[in-house]
Amino acid sequence: MAIEIERKFLVTSDAWRDEVSRSARLAQAYLTDGGRASVRVRIDGDRANLNIKQAVAGATRLEFEYPIPLEDAETLMRTLGGTRIEKTRHWIPAGDLLWEVDEFAGDNAGLVVAEIELPTVDTAFEQPAWLGEEVTHDLRYYNNELSQRPFRRWPST
Repeated sequence: MAIEIERKFLVTSDAWRDEVSRSARLAQAYLTDGGRASVRVRIDGDRANLNIKQAVAGATRLEFEYPIPLEDAETLMRTLGGTRIEKTRHWIPAGDLLWEVDEFAGDNAGLVVAEIELPTVDTAFEQPAWLGEEVTHDLRYYNNELSQRPFRRWPST
């Protein structure tokens, strides 16, 4: 059984850009619209995955990910994929860990979120100066939620 331990933060500046080791445009479509699990198909260049995550807020949740043929992923997105997310993911090495900075596009343009996967819940990690508020426990920032309630439609604060 796979368990994902991940912390999520807002990004407050562009200072992270100088640290990027690689970037990729990602497209993903959700095959579910709520419930106990998030089921999505993701295309990353010429690779595709089917991903199932426990639909709970927090740093720890069940996650299962399986590679699937690209043609299958494209068919799933076209025929069964309801809500979508488009973003550019940037990877930033941080010692033995890795930051993933997501720049959202489309209806979520303007939102930039950084995530770090941890081997254990209590793993210590350095927080770069470009990190802002932690939003790990705020469901609004989860991709499945953003696909249904996009950032551009949020009330201004």
